[in-house]
Amino acid sequence: MQIIQKYFPELSEIQLDRFHKLYEIYFEWNNKINVVSRKDFENFYEHHVLHSLAIAKFVDFKNGAFVLDIGTGGGFPTIPLAILFPEVHFLASDSIAKKIKVVDAVVEALDLKNVETFVGRSETISKQFDFIITRAVAPLFDIITWSKNKIHPIAFHDIDNGIIALKGGDLKNEIRESKRKVVLKSISDYFEEPFFETKYITFVPYKN
Repeated sequence: MQIIQKYFPELSEIQLDRFHKLYEIYFEWNNKINVVSRKDFENFYEHHVLHSLAIAKFVDFKNGAFVLDIGTGGGFPTIPLAILFPEVHFLASDSIAKKIKVVDAVVEALDLKNVETFVGRSETISKQFDFIITRAVAPLFDIITWSKNKIHPIAFHDIDNGIIALKGGDLKNEIRESKRKVVLKSISDYFEEPFFETKYITFVPYKN
């Protein structure tokens, strides 16, 4: 929990309380439905919560923005971002119903009014969003394909609307195969922990 306050010192009491409760909620649910590696759970705040919040260092979501999380799994990056941005609307989608069951439970436990969930393939979602976010879900080419017609053409943020994917490792081939202009940002520019040395934000702007 301290690592969250280290990089986000301006959190309100409500936000601090929600971030604090995350560990216990996920620990309880993870014993029923494995959404976070049990071997890695001791690093829950650094490897999952803070990693998700790297997106907030890349873009400051404006109030009223709409964000789609494709393949949210247990709710990352949606849940940490929804706590940080209570006036932003998040739709967390996944094709696996039991994972969304966990997200729904977390949303209810934290009383997050700005998160909706969807069980099914993201291709069937007909709404448009300012940003589409993902975390280690699929190659960029697939994410771009799934995002077709889902990004609103008019932007009101400091950056263009588009896809923000949390990824790791050597991404040269993946970026080349995507056949799109991609902005690559090292998360180590934001967080000093060694875990983030091979982690990146990959941004695919709508106007590309």
